[in-house]
Amino acid sequence: MLRSWSIFLVAALCTQIPGVLSAAPSGPWDAFNFAPSSRTVKPVSIFKSEGSVENGKALTDAGSGKTTFNSGSWLALDFGKEVGGLISMNIDSVANSSAFALSFSESPMFVSPTTSDDSSFPSANMSYDGVLEVQSPLREGFWTQPADRLRGGFRFLTVVSKSTESFTISNITCSISFMPQTEDLRDYAGYFYAQDPSFHDKDFLTKIWYAGAYTVQTNIVPLDTGRAVPFVSSPGWENNATLGVAGPIIVDGAKRDRAVWPGDMGIAVPTQFVSTNDLLPTRNALSTMFAAINPTTGALPESGPPLSQQGSDTYHAWTLIGTHNYYLYSGDTDWLQGIWANYSKAVQFLENKVTASGLMNVTGLRDWARLGQGGLNAEGNALLYRVLITAADLASHLNESTLQEAWTANSTSLKAKYNEAFWVPELGMYRDNETTTLCPQDANSFAILFNLTTSSNQSASISEGLQKNWNDLGPVAPELPDTISPFISGFELQAHFLSGNDARAMDLLQREWGYMLYTNLSVQSTLLEGFTANGSIGYRSYDGYNYDASYTSHSHGWSSGPTSALTIYVLGLQVTSPMGQTWALEPNTSGLPAAEGGFQTPLGWFGVKWTSTSKLFSLTVTTPSGTQGIVTVPGDKSIQLDGRTIELHGSRQLTVGGGTHVITAN
Repeated sequence: MLRSWSIFLVAALCTQIPGVLSAAPSGPWDAFNFAPSSRTVKPVSIFKSEGSVENGKALTDAGSGKTTFNSGSWLALDFGKEVGGLISMNIDSVANSSAFALSFSESPMFVSPTTSDDSSFPSANMSYDGVLEVQSPLREGFWTQPADRLRGGFRFLTVVSKSTESFTISNITCSISFMPQTEDLRDYAGYFYAQDPSFHDKDFLTKIWYAGAYTVQTNIVPLDTGRAVPFVSSPGWENNATLGVAGPIIVDGAKRDRAVWPGDMGIAVPTQFVSTNDLLPTRNALSTMFAAINPTTGALPESGPPLSQQGSDTYHAWTLIGTHNYYLYSGDTDWLQGIWANYSKAVQFLENKVTASGLMNVTGLRDWARLGQGGLNAEGNALLYRVLITAADLASHLNESTLQEAWTANSTSLKAKYNEAFWVPELGMYRDNETTTLCPQDANSFAILFNLTTSSNQSASISEGLQKNWNDLGPVAPELPDTISPFISGFELQAHFLSGNDARAMDLLQREWGYMLYTNLSVQSTLLEGFTANGSIGYRSYDGYNYDASYTSHSHGWSSGPTSALTIYVLGLQVTSPMGQTWALEPNTSGLPAAEGGFQTPLGWFGVKWTSTSKLFSLTVTTPSGTQGIVTVPGDKSIQLDGRTIELHGSRQLTVGGGTHVITAN
């Protein structure tokens, strides 16, 4: 009964949420938008061919005519970027026993005529999924892949002859299934553009911004296209499970897991906001989590259906943090009021775990894959602190003054206890718990990002300490050895910017995300779930993935951290109250000559363009009428606002209203 009521509630609220907003101007940045111009796409080239395939080029967008497959032949087609959906083709001529199979792969490493890369379950032999068999007798005419055999993410499609008799096909296409509510996938509500002449590809920053945005687009899926659970028997896969209370809905990955994971949303939703501002899938995901609350304890699930995994205090916290993110971006008060009883009960669930020490005892041990979770853990308590801070802010918007005061007081107390328990002066970082000297990437990044630090010197020390974990490809997480996690690195990236170490942040961005974008092990359009310290794609091989490198996702929204970071910290623009009624602008020039971009909220367009030389810094900011922002001007030169010199008496901050303003420093 609860499920039916939830569906009704979400359906009713859908009439109130602002629709997808499209306002980004056109410009040179459009050339780096990875989203296809049509929802029907064709392969762009042949990746590999074996046996006798006649006129294989006809199946690419550069060819014409028909393609004949003779006995024992196969052809691997390359779509040029990550795509996902249903394959269709014309079957032009067949013999009595003609049959074929299709296999799918994200990485070129796993292109094969005998198996797809794995999406159902990780198997050490990397052949769990197998192929999609299209058996005889074949019928001439139009053929479409069965809906339940949808592949949510792939770049390579292999067509394999499965009989001694030939067959002829033409016009292979993929009908894009992701982001089903959007007709034009390239019609963004935000944009970013900057060139970095110091990097080997001066357009890298723009490319990685759009790669992150496209990654999250591929993670917005129709409601009934989740990975089937229990998993189908090998060989095979199915993507026909219901993912929540309403769709479209945001999930963790295009190929897999194809389920709501609120931790992943901590990175993916800010990406979504600054690029497409398509927040309905986020609301549907959060509504799904609150609909599944334990009515007795207030516990939230770790993931959405059909996985519906339980037992994670940290992912419980991420649902609560995600609620604040969604409200900050949307201002959707009706929805917030509708889930408030469950939300406040879920906050209490975490507070009930606070011991006499003043710290939360983490008993729900499941997490983002880190090892050593549990007890009085620094990462778990950092997330609780963020929950309390954001809960107090949400309470203020609903005039829940008693809760606001209590949560504020509890957060203040927790911050003091946190620093007392976890800060190790001789290490210059926070330790994982009170019985170790291990200083984790996640808790230390969160400490800066969530303002658990007590001084700028402390933040600077953490930033320096985090860099000691780096190799040529990025940070090797101490809490998950031999692993580089773009999820946690996305928070570290922000921490370096916030601590004033923008050069270090840019270095990290180029190492880790530069590797992901350019490596020929991946799709060069969307972003890897994770990889090993030496750059192989055997992410989590020893920790749950059964040494199955093909199981790794190549389009995972939790890896899109640079998209929001470039907007918030390099461009410098962020909202500080719902929908941007108040906002902040603090550019980090980071050695760049210029940057521009912006985003839209229901209030209107927020845009910035700045240039920087040794002699002059100049920016133009445009925000909706009625809003107010604080602009922090970099440098130490005299400041002019709209042509008038401003006396700031030591401060570099200006308070400006909505409209268009020009600020210079020379």
